[in-house]
Amino acid sequence: MRLAVFASGEGTNFQAILDAVGGDRLPAEVACCISNTKDAGALNRADQHDVPTEVIPPASFESPEAFGHALLDGLAAHDVTFVALAGYMQKIPPNVVDAYRGSMTNIHPALLPAFGGQGMYGMHVHRAVIDYGVHWTGATVHLVDEEYDHGPIVLQEPVPVYADDTPEALADRVREVEHRLYPEALRLFAAGRVHQDDRCIRIDAPDHPRRSPTDSE
Repeated sequence: MRLAVFASGEGTNFQAILDAVGGDRLPAEVACCISNTKDAGALNRADQHDVPTEVIPPASFESPEAFGHALLDGLAAHDVTFVALAGYMQKIPPNVVDAYRGSMTNIHPALLPAFGGQGMYGMHVHRAVIDYGVHWTGATVHLVDEEYDHGPIVLQEPVPVYADDTPEALADRVREVEHRLYPEALRLFAAGRVHQDDRCIRIDAPDHPRRSPTDSE
């Protein structure tokens, strides 16, 4: 797996991925970090780990398609085989989604399909969770399609919501789960254990790989 990580912010999930690769818990090479803004903290993390970076701002292009072609050129330049969105605050153009369909994931700080969609990111999610009064939230790793937070769910883990929670306290607990869950999801893809059947994701047990339809009983 030659992995590109897309990030717009501080890059804590990117750091979790780097740590997993460095600790031999994720059999992948981080080929590049791509951001839509030159001020992203994730770019500094990439520099510290000698990971190539690309800054590709969508405002520099006349259309989403042109923006997508620039992203695809950047990915091709680094021979990327899988894309992980990690706090990337920009919708992925359809031509990029199509090129990496089934090989592009995102992590969302709630239990999708709840509290997802356009405008639901970061603290907006945690405030909405508390305001709605739910007792459980969590983190979701999902495949990326043409809609916000809509692709098939790969892994989820719940996080309790306490009566005296603040958005900041809740965000800290969810972030701890994200940092564990995202590298694990990527490890499953790297091992070839994730299979998609429409919206259903099946994950092979380590010693029971999925049989093909031609296998005999």
